[in-house]
Amino acid sequence: MSKTTNYDYIIVGAGLFGATVAYRARKAGKRCLVVDRRLHAGGNVWQDRIADIPIHSYGPHIFHTSNPEVWQFVTSLVRMNGFINSPIANYEGRLFHLPFNLNTFEEMWGVTTPEEARRIIDEQRAEVLDSLAGREPRNLEEQALCLVGRDIYETLIKGYTEKQWGRPCTALPAFIIRRLPVRFTRDNNYFNDPYQGVPEEGYNALIDKLLEGVEVRLGVDYLRDRAALDELADKVVFTGSIDAFFDFSLGRLEYRTVRFENEVLDTPDYQHNAVVNYTSKAVPWTRIIEHKHFACLDEASVLRNPQTVISREFSVEWTPGMEPFYPVGDERNSRLYERYAELAKATPNVLFGGRLAEYKYYDMDKVIEKAIQIPI
Repeated sequence: MSKTTNYDYIIVGAGLFGATVAYRARKAGKRCLVVDRRLHAGGNVWQDRIADIPIHSYGPHIFHTSNPEVWQFVTSLVRMNGFINSPIANYEGRLFHLPFNLNTFEEMWGVTTPEEARRIIDEQRAEVLDSLAGREPRNLEEQALCLVGRDIYETLIKGYTEKQWGRPCTALPAFIIRRLPVRFTRDNNYFNDPYQGVPEEGYNALIDKLLEGVEVRLGVDYLRDRAALDELADKVVFTGSIDAFFDFSLGRLEYRTVRFENEVLDTPDYQHNAVVNYTSKAVPWTRIIEHKHFACLDEASVLRNPQTVISREFSVEWTPGMEPFYPVGDERNSRLYERYAELAKATPNVLFGGRLAEYKYYDMDKVIEKAIQIPI
């Protein structure tokens, strides 16, 4: 006999995956309770306001997708502003456009044609390929050198990557950088996706739309109150860390996490761009984010607010009690996750989904894509 329940679903986590599942469940006439241990909904897309400027509190989130179904879903809920991500790299005071394109190559070598840039890159690549003597790259450093040569690697990749992962590039797997974008045009659009932008009213507005009409309880730790919460529904959608769900019975998965130092500056425009990466290892932060630029403001609107807010982003090793950001997808962690995934498959009435539950770095569109495809 089935237990008496108040809800069809307990959804653990009010982030993008959990909120999208809740939206679809409500549309299907299901009763949902969403719980989140944080005191705000939205997970890592949640935005605070400082100096009357909306802040990407957990780092920059630019929505981009090639999936028209996902774009239609999001734009049916909020208006997008068309923001195009065009970051800049700062190496010891020298500025370079990203992704690697003809602008980058001109800034690096003074060349102005694709043919000149290709010649330099091919010469540098050939040196590395000769040293490998036909074998595949064994680590990130070898892979990057095979793709773009030594100048770009040492100036724009090595220091940034080692800060981001807290490990030398020679100790990182090659696959991390296997799809490094290289363009021989002057296109500074970081993403290739045709649909891009940031919600005009912020990501909080998107989460509010997704959770409209759904009961949400914040400051609730599902893992601590699991027995009582499980009594309320027949099914659970779990978006937290999969190893925590199983009480770390097989061991702990590893993550990198991020720390931010926010600063209000008495200037209307600090760096003239939303994101500047600092690629020298001598600079402790990985990038500086200037939040007002995500709003696609014209120059007059930027100058109208005499203040700006910047966030210096630091990548640090995760320890229990910190917020996990990036799965460390090395061989040890990948094997451990697969063992947890087998436990998940054998756990009735629990659906595991999202970045932490699947131990996978997801772009936002992929989170929504999966959440709108699962059966409700």
